[in-house]
Amino acid sequence: MAAGEAGQDVPIDGVLSWYDRTRPMWIDLVGDYAGKELFLVEGDSLLRECFEDERIDFAGGFQILHAVYVVERFLEDLIKRHCQFHLAFFEDAKSTLEPSVIAKLSEAFSEEDLSESYFLAIYGVSKIIRQGDSDVFMASAFILHSIILKNIPLSQRRLPLITFDEDFEEEVDEYITRISNIFKFAVENPKWNELMDEEEIETDAIDLIDGRLFRAVIQAMCDKSFAGVLPKTFQPDWEAVSTLVKELSGQDLSLEGSTDPESSESTATKADFEPASEDLAVLSFSNPVFDKHLECIHVKADASLPARLGALKIYRETSHWHNHRKPLNPKYAPAAKVSKWRNPLRTNQFYMNEMTSYAASLTGAKGKALDAETITVGPKVLVKIVEDKPEKPSAKSKKEEPEAKAPNKKGAAKKGTKAAAAGLSKKDQMIADNKERKGGNEADKALNAWSTVMKGMDVISDDQDRYIKTMEYLNGLDSTKSNYLEAEVYTYILQSLLTWWSTYCKADKKPQGYHVVALIWTTVRSLCTSKAPVSKEIVQIMTKICTLVGITDALAGFNPTPVDRKLSFSFRYPVHTQNLRIVGTQTEFQLNYCGPYMDRMLDAKPDPRVSNFVPDGWQRDVLDQLDSNKSVFVVAPTSAGKTFISFYAMEQVLRADNDGVLVYVAPTKALVNQIAAEVQGRFSKKFPVPGKGVWAIHTRDYRVNNSTGCQILVTVPHILQIMLLSPSNAKSWAPRVRRIIFDEIHSIGNAEDGVVWEQLLLLAPCPIIALSATVGNPGQFNDWLAETQKASGSELKMIQHGTRYSDLRKYMYDPPESFKFSGLGSSFGVGLGLDGLAGFKAFHPVASLVDKSRGLPDDLAFEPRDCLTLWKAMVKFQTADHQVPDSLNPDKALPACVRKADIFTWEKGLKKVLIQWMADSSSPFDKVVQELSILAPIEVAEQIPSSNASDASNIENFDPLDLKCTTLPLLYQLHKRRALPAILFNYDRNQCEEIATSVLKQLVDAETRWKEGSSWKKLMDGYEKYLELKEKKSRKPAKPVKKAKGDDDEGGSKTDRMRDDATDGTSVYDLFDPEAPQAGFSFANPKKLQKAELDEYVRSLRWKHIREELIELLKRGIGVHHAGMNRKYRQCVEMLFRKGFLRVVIATGTLSLGINMPCATVVFSGNSVFLTALNFRQAAGRSGRRGFDLLGNVVFQGLSEERASRLLSSRLPEMTGHFPITTTLVLRLFTLLNDSKSSPYAVKAINSLLSQPRLYLGGQSFKEQVLHHLRFSIEYLRRNELLGPRGEPVNFTSCVSHLYFTENSSFAFHALLKGGYFHVLCADIDTKTDVVLQKMMLVLSHLFGRLVTREVDEPEEAEKIKRSPSIVYLPPMPEDAANILRKHNKDTLDIFTTYVKTFAAQHVKEDERYLPLTKTPVGLAPAPVNGANGAAVTNGNINGVKAEDSLAGFLPTLPSPRARSAFVALSGLGDDFTTIEDLCTSTREGVFLESAVIPHLELHPDETRTPLNSYLLDFFMHGSIAPLEEANGIRKSDVWFVLNDFSMVLATIATSLALHLGLGSDADPEMLDVMGSGDAAENDEDAEVAAASIAEPTTAQNHNSAPVQPTFVKKKKVVDDWDAGEDALVAEEEYLKGEGLNGTGATDDEEYEKLMNVYKAFRKLKTEFDEKFRVIWA
Repeated sequence: MAAGEAGQDVPIDGVLSWYDRTRPMWIDLVGDYAGKELFLVEGDSLLRECFEDERIDFAGGFQILHAVYVVERFLEDLIKRHCQFHLAFFEDAKSTLEPSVIAKLSEAFSEEDLSESYFLAIYGVSKIIRQGDSDVFMASAFILHSIILKNIPLSQRRLPLITFDEDFEEEVDEYITRISNIFKFAVENPKWNELMDEEEIETDAIDLIDGRLFRAVIQAMCDKSFAGVLPKTFQPDWEAVSTLVKELSGQDLSLEGSTDPESSESTATKADFEPASEDLAVLSFSNPVFDKHLECIHVKADASLPARLGALKIYRETSHWHNHRKPLNPKYAPAAKVSKWRNPLRTNQFYMNEMTSYAASLTGAKGKALDAETITVGPKVLVKIVEDKPEKPSAKSKKEEPEAKAPNKKGAAKKGTKAAAAGLSKKDQMIADNKERKGGNEADKALNAWSTVMKGMDVISDDQDRYIKTMEYLNGLDSTKSNYLEAEVYTYILQSLLTWWSTYCKADKKPQGYHVVALIWTTVRSLCTSKAPVSKEIVQIMTKICTLVGITDALAGFNPTPVDRKLSFSFRYPVHTQNLRIVGTQTEFQLNYCGPYMDRMLDAKPDPRVSNFVPDGWQRDVLDQLDSNKSVFVVAPTSAGKTFISFYAMEQVLRADNDGVLVYVAPTKALVNQIAAEVQGRFSKKFPVPGKGVWAIHTRDYRVNNSTGCQILVTVPHILQIMLLSPSNAKSWAPRVRRIIFDEIHSIGNAEDGVVWEQLLLLAPCPIIALSATVGNPGQFNDWLAETQKASGSELKMIQHGTRYSDLRKYMYDPPESFKFSGLGSSFGVGLGLDGLAGFKAFHPVASLVDKSRGLPDDLAFEPRDCLTLWKAMVKFQTADHQVPDSLNPDKALPACVRKADIFTWEKGLKKVLIQWMADSSSPFDKVVQELSILAPIEVAEQIPSSNASDASNIENFDPLDLKCTTLPLLYQLHKRRALPAILFNYDRNQCEEIATSVLKQLVDAETRWKEGSSWKKLMDGYEKYLELKEKKSRKPAKPVKKAKGDDDEGGSKTDRMRDDATDGTSVYDLFDPEAPQAGFSFANPKKLQKAELDEYVRSLRWKHIREELIELLKRGIGVHHAGMNRKYRQCVEMLFRKGFLRVVIATGTLSLGINMPCATVVFSGNSVFLTALNFRQAAGRSGRRGFDLLGNVVFQGLSEERASRLLSSRLPEMTGHFPITTTLVLRLFTLLNDSKSSPYAVKAINSLLSQPRLYLGGQSFKEQVLHHLRFSIEYLRRNELLGPRGEPVNFTSCVSHLYFTENSSFAFHALLKGGYFHVLCADIDTKTDVVLQKMMLVLSHLFGRLVTREVDEPEEAEKIKRSPSIVYLPPMPEDAANILRKHNKDTLDIFTTYVKTFAAQHVKEDERYLPLTKTPVGLAPAPVNGANGAAVTNGNINGVKAEDSLAGFLPTLPSPRARSAFVALSGLGDDFTTIEDLCTSTREGVFLESAVIPHLELHPDETRTPLNSYLLDFFMHGSIAPLEEANGIRKSDVWFVLNDFSMVLATIATSLALHLGLGSDADPEMLDVMGSGDAAENDEDAEVAAASIAEPTTAQNHNSAPVQPTFVKKKKVVDDWDAGEDALVAEEEYLKGEGLNGTGATDDEEYEKLMNVYKAFRKLKTEFDEKFRVIWA
């Protein structure tokens, strides 16, 4: 910012006001970005950040080394998290060194063997002496201090700060300042550094000055301690150094004292020098399951009297209150309400109906609808594999079918012929005979149908339309028919393509028509590899075409055994055939244009276990592992075919028996819904007993079917964790789990809930399947996973597959200068990709390698044409030193007919050379990148302007940089190229909606304009006539109309159709609706959805109060998808998109995780910090899905080329772990063990968890360290009265463990509950309701949902806050609550300080002397210690050095600390820590301390300076959203989520208190139904819709439909409902008051009363908060 002073004010103000206006975005920088990204750390900011550490004694003690340590520790933490960074300092003015000094020093260097710090000291001291205004005393003291620094161990440098009288203080300060400046200039001078390098001198300039030591030396010299004699060890250094000083300055140094200081005082008292005697005892604890793991931890139990008495204290078991004074009067039992509106059975049926229609929208690999297979218990009947001729790797795996007409002359016997039947059983032989007899007439029927269809096709004048229609017909045939007709239809297609190509040749526009030749090529290849019989005539035609066009290589390896059969039509060649040849070589043609069509088979072989496709080698490998019941970790890109693995495993479990369970864990709710729908669509099963089902969904906010009665449970991590840790499941459900599938396993890297994934992997009681497309470090992750699996008794294999099924082609989109939309017009062009479309520039992957430091990402894939252009560029720029091997020439490297496998080998070779060039700066690498960055279009597409094409005539307010303006032109171009459906990813929820709304407005405006024109008028006139005619017709009976079976809806030309309208009964107007959006102004595809169905969707959305504009968008084929949208609407979008009705979806990242929404094009719409390497790959992978597109398009819209390059060449972040054994997990494990009465499942779970050799991914910790940590988590729980001495959960355990998702906040809450704060506060709940509730809100806002807020300086922003009803800055916590929390934090600090000390005593043997990052040694290496522990030696005799040689007498060394780092102790600090943060950031090296899991909440303003945001309290006070966004700065899209989360916290507290008090005892102890009121509201709406649309369910249902038994376990309990059971509770309370105090003694009763009040208060608070929440979302 150092611009000239004058011009400085404006920009700074500008920057500040911009800073105040921006809303912070929370993002896990390290987790999401760091991965492999190189980033810059600005040096001065780093130093400022580190030097703000108040522990560093800069003022008097001038502790440079401590400061260096803090910086290194900060950087080391970054490196531990796999960050890659450069440090940059911006320079200031330079200094000069005196040449004469340098000369003298360099002589000295050659004679003396001294280190850099000595030379600096000599140079500095001499320079000050020569300036002549300082005496020798200071110089001598400084030199002596420098010698001592090198000659004593670091552990002896914890000194008190000695201060002198004022005058002398000034002298000391001035001396230190002067010498520091001299040092600074010297070290910064390049000459000095050259000298150091030349002489190879040990650099140790980090430890030049220790202010405390300097002062101690001055004091010792003044006290005449040295009396002219130095300890022996120092003498050689002293002599060498003082000689040099004399040479440079002419002065002799002396050890004489000085009379200047008049007085001195030390910060240390006598007691400080006594080694502290500490009592490091813990409370007794013993539990048979844990004891054997904790044997290796040596801690002594506290035997003091209070501890012994404490152990006798009677704990209240967690279920203590359950039978306490139960109301005997049965009429008050709170019943779950079942009403017309709320019937769990009916709601479940409603969800089932939704799921069934969702399942119907999903498709299998070929794009056909799923077909449910009924599964029976028993082995699967495998498919018979007919061995095929090995030479023909087939791209299509069609089942072999009987042959048509002519019997096969020679060659492989076809399945179903007698020749093949010879080897079959008698039964099969009869079937084969019948088939053959039937074959004849089947074939005739098929051919007749085809010739009828052909007549319809012949009428179509446009070759392209005819080609598309014929392909649609062929793809729609079933396997039997296609076997008869395939060859015929392909030949017919060739005829269309050839005429089409000839039109280009005639017009002399060959390059524009090459995509047609590519289609000819792929059609010929399909005929070559077809399993259907090919006639001689067809072979002749194929050969002739290939010769004419010049693509004879397509016939390579084709040796047919043709049959005699006449073609059903006469093949017409174009009139002029002499000019049809392509230009250039065939190889280049194939690489440039045929890439997407190349044969993709790698090592595919038919496999009897898979019936519907031919699996690749890696897929068969996975099946083998599953068959032998092993675990697998599969890494394969999207579209490679991972999904089928899951379904194979599900089928295994379903076939094995009726009890086994498979759990499918998905990271998002959207994925959960989809997987469940696929299961519904694929499997059905009859169960012998009612109440069991195939599948169930269970997420936080809703459930379908019975989650413990199903065999396939689809859920999210949190819920599975609750189920695995639930005592009630330990004996019944958990042991039945046979396999767990973790989909998108890279979610373990998430900052928020990654730790839950990690805990699940450690707790998994069975083999697992882990799937992911994006793992940065699969090897490391696999090592860890394999070890964890071994501990639980499973073997794990990693299977990697590197290639996508379909290539992705990347484009930059450059919007037009102006754009006027006047309708979509027709689509044309069947070429793949977007080359040649206006505004699209293809992006070569190599052009993205602008930053060489990142290397070449493993998954940067090249298409065939990329390989060709790369090879050409490399050959163009090769030099003598950097040559391209001749073997890479495509003519040599590739066979005549290129297959995908050949490309992979060639690509590998090219990359190898490229990587070598990349690493060598003298290579032509940069030129190659430069060459490929010039985006040249391969071909210019034909632009046939349609009658209402959108011209680019000028239009006002079009901004090419605004996504709201550029999205429609982009979609318009995609529509023209048939490159829809498309998903546009924008990572800002609001922007998604804004873009959609603006596109809607543009479409509606254009349509309104068009309707004012003449064509609309004409259309309406015709429509009115049509209505009159229809009216007439309906009076007289119509003739039945027969329609030929294969006829296309639009058979015949337009004029024919018009002419027939009157007679035929079909009319253009049959589907015309003047009210609906017109075709040119809508992206919807009405052919894919009947109007009635659409109306049904719209009706159900209106029930849900979905905004009208969103419904309007759906009708026009556009959906918006993000997590803030209503669940029902999101599902609608997914289903309609899959059905093909919606062709545009604008979404945030929620869609990128594994959702099956294949699309032709993915657009990255706008830049965002959330667009990370991981998100980019996940989202781009949606494009070009297997079985749909041969090529996927990826478009960058509104991103700079540089940003796009960074994304393409970015490396995936490495997965790092979290420390999984959190305090809450420990508590939940004890609950599991205790409440399941030590069930075998619980014991096994704990044993396998605690015997993990490497507990956490990325952690270097070994087992003993983790167990030591665990022992102190137990100590914490014991001291906080949550565990009894034998590990039994007591008191408020259930309240704390149910708040597990707020960990740390939950323990602070418990401290207040246990400390009786709420007991006192809530005593007045009935009299002073409002006051109590407000105070509760204030306290809870300090604990839960904490967001920090920034101080705002800008007047305008500050004014905005003043005017708003929000307070914004959270007021301080009430003092009595704050005191309880301070005490809690202090106790926690004591517990973990004891932990660090006992840990150090047991595990840390050496003294600390190496800096954390650079590992630079400091001070004298301590002599080897005799005896167990170095810390035991007190000051007197330092081992190995005789007392008179040591400095013991001169230096006032304080005892070295045991827990704190010796580097931090330099500033005089010992083992007394002030805060948890102080403890965590200054523990000594080798101590394992995981700050994240210490149960502690920083209090504002005690421990954190940043104020908290009072958004929860504000919302509770004013109940409106606008101020939350404007003043509190919460992003609009996040408001619902943060409020819903808090509502969930309140619901959890209220429910767990109710359970604790034994109210509502029919409730589910795991509280799986508790949810935020936002989610509850959605579910209530579902129940209403269900009531309106589904008849009252009857109990007599068959077993296979929704099971009747305990389905949808949604007993609305006391607290979960808005008002259910409210009356019952009041009655219960009345009763309890009336019964008087005849319970179990007054104290218990008083406690019960008080707790009842707390519970009532929380229930009231929840009701009030939720009412406000509901009002704003209604």
